[in-house]
Amino acid sequence: MASVHTHFRSQGLVRPREGRLLAGVCAGLGRRFGLDANVARLLFVLVLLTVPGSQLLIYPLLWIVMPNESEDLHPAAPGM
Repeated sequence: MASVHTHFRSQGLVRPREGRLLAGVCAGLGRRFGLDANVARLLFVLVLLTVPGSQLLIYPLLWIVMPNESEDLHPAAPGM
């Protein structure tokens, strides 16, 4: 699983620590493709509505394979 996470991280597909609603999948997809998180959420829902039942498979799968944004991407504030 580490190699999958490494590949997704190298492609810029990570779940951000801030701006999440559930797991950060749509926020991560939006960030990767240069979209606002809310626009990405809307597009994700619209796509999932075209294939009923797919949301039960796609979202959890992306939740598993997209790594969390690492701590080292957010350096500690000075004085901490």
